[in-house]
Amino acid sequence: MAVHTISFEPDDRYNAFLKVCTKPSHGEGKLAGVAIAVKDNISTQGIETTCASKILQGYVPPYDAHAVELIKGAGAAVAGKTNMDEFGMGTSTENSAFGPTLNPCDTDRVPGGSSGGSAAAVAAGMVRMALGTDTGGSIRCPAAFCGIIGLKPTYGRVSRYGLIAYANSLETIGPMAKNVADVSLLMSVIAGHDRKDSTSHNRPYNHTPSANIRGLRIGIPEEYFGKGVDPEVAAVVRRAIGRLEELGAVTVPCSIPSMEYALAAYYVICTSEASSNLARFDGVRYGPAADTRKSWHAAYQDARRERFGSEVRRRIMLGTFALSSGYYGKYYAKAQVARENIRKDFARLFADVDVLCGPTMPTIAFKLGEKSDPLSMYLSDILTVPVNLAGIPAISVPCGKVQGMPVGLQIMGRPFEDERVIDVAYAYEQVVKP
Repeated sequence: MAVHTISFEPDDRYNAFLKVCTKPSHGEGKLAGVAIAVKDNISTQGIETTCASKILQGYVPPYDAHAVELIKGAGAAVAGKTNMDEFGMGTSTENSAFGPTLNPCDTDRVPGGSSGGSAAAVAAGMVRMALGTDTGGSIRCPAAFCGIIGLKPTYGRVSRYGLIAYANSLETIGPMAKNVADVSLLMSVIAGHDRKDSTSHNRPYNHTPSANIRGLRIGIPEEYFGKGVDPEVAAVVRRAIGRLEELGAVTVPCSIPSMEYALAAYYVICTSEASSNLARFDGVRYGPAADTRKSWHAAYQDARRERFGSEVRRRIMLGTFALSSGYYGKYYAKAQVARENIRKDFARLFADVDVLCGPTMPTIAFKLGEKSDPLSMYLSDILTVPVNLAGIPAISVPCGKVQGMPVGLQIMGRPFEDERVIDVAYAYEQVVKP
């Protein structure tokens, strides 16, 4: 097999990268000659990894995340570390401590988040592929807003070892690219069992995408076209589903009643896990050194107040409250009950249909600074968070435009049927190619 030289010098007008690795390297394998962008919450040996937070400035991991180890083993090189919402907390990549990423489709608009840097790097043609992470839509949202493909794999199918934790029970690493074949190729490298991750499953991915979806049953949940969804976005997605019907798929109207509670349950669970996970960032073990002349408590408070952004502080406080004595049962325990009901609703639907389809996001990419209050930002996640709560796979594929901006078709599948959602995305992609 030929050995390929990999070099990378991007024209980054979009603030997609926080760190660029321009040193040429050599590789052979499935990804020989490919430079892959890596989201900055995924550990890279010898390369600064900050989670786009001042509290981790200067932190250089002594090891690679399992997914990074695998892409290197397949001949790829790390192109650089991409910008993101701080610690993955956001839907726009405006929460980065190092400035927002701009959407290559319209630089007045956000690229989505929290994997906005990875999506922008792919959309702008700076890299062929990227790794992102998805906790409540953080791969699918920027994929939809930037007009690329993004897969949130089944929870446990890709190792989380080396992913700096935000909400362990929800998040996963996944592939992003301009076409479904490249997403499938990258997935074939990063999927599989890892003994260092106790949630990892022995389910490797060895699949060539197929455009044959004749007879496939597609569920159309009414909640995905209801309140809060832009009618123009809904119309574009419905037309895309019509193209799948032309390929021989059968559509089935359905409902996910528990979706009413999904957003509230998600934000209780993810903030609770964030409160616990981010307690380790204290200015002692990680990041810039705390003022040791002060008491530990004072130094700890100062370091976190000064170096965490406002959204991270907000979520830590919300999670601490939800877990506190007297409130745990009222909030966290009830959120877990709602999560189980959501999982059961998906399981019920998948007994009758093969996949579910709907919009990825309720709107097109919004303007920078447009959503200044947290609630309006959180509401943007309503169509993506149910997938994370249930742990199922989902992919976003571009399916048209509204006001010149991309719209994403979201395809959701049964647990460990990532291959099927990729096939549906591939079938759609093939039929709409010019």
